[in-house]
Amino acid sequence: MTAEETVREYYEALERGDPLVPYFSEDATVKFGVGESLFGADEIAAALREQTRTTDDWHVESTGLDVTEREEFAWFGDEVALAWTDTETGQRWTFDTRWSATLEREDGEWAFVAMHVSAPRRL
Repeated sequence: MTAEETVREYYEALERGDPLVPYFSEDATVKFGVGESLFGADEIAAALREQTRTTDDWHVESTGLDVTEREEFAWFGDEVALAWTDTETGQRWTFDTRWSATLEREDGEWAFVAMHVSAPRRL
């Protein structure tokens, strides 16, 4: 599987509500989300499990995916229309987001080692 296929598969897993932890390296360093800053693989994994448990009805629409792949490392940037429902409050969240991440090949598979998702704030 290519790095681009891994990114697209991650988006699809997010939409389906599938576990996301397997997409991250056990050596992952950081994941910045729309409203979170996570450091280290354990914190990232715990937050992803909680996110899967407390959210539903994801919409992930990629509009600018650009992936560069080398032998052992890859990186990407994207603009993504992102929406989900908080299952505890019923609130629907919608954001135009920007994504960037670094991936590393581990045992022949691509895994995220760092990810940044942000919502631009218009002034």
